[in-house]
Amino acid sequence: MAHYPVNHPLRPLYRALAAVAGLFLVLYGVVGLITVSGGGLFGHPDETILGLGGNLFASIVALLIGAVVLAATALGRNVDTEVNRVLGWALLAVGSYELATSRTDANFLDFTIGTVIVVYLVGLMLILSGLYTKTVRSADAGAPRQVREGRTA
Repeated sequence: MAHYPVNHPLRPLYRALAAVAGLFLVLYGVVGLITVSGGGLFGHPDETILGLGGNLFASIVALLIGAVVLAATALGRNVDTEVNRVLGWALLAVGSYELATSRTDANFLDFTIGTVIVVYLVGLMLILSGLYTKTVRSADAGAPRQVREGRTA
């Protein structure tokens, strides 16, 4: 969208914020693979992962999402902007689903309320970093959209 800030002066800080979120997801996934691997893919293990609830499937999903976030952050080139926004909103949707089903059999990720809060925070961190990491070339920053895209009126 046109009203998203471009070339924000704190862009490196927001990229670091996305990297921290990705590292946390990777760490949660790796520790979860080690800790709860014996309980089945969708089991309800008694162990916690970094003090949070979750099962083997939640660990695998967190590991994959974290790896994608880290790869997009390392790549940059506005790919990280889109990836962070999409995955951030996806994490908010997953957190909302797990909050709604937290005390039912539909809680297939075995999230606790603490895990839902952490997923919300990580999702919001990704959305925030996705909103402020967009860049354009300095020559194109003040040009109308048609000129930047190579079209003329």
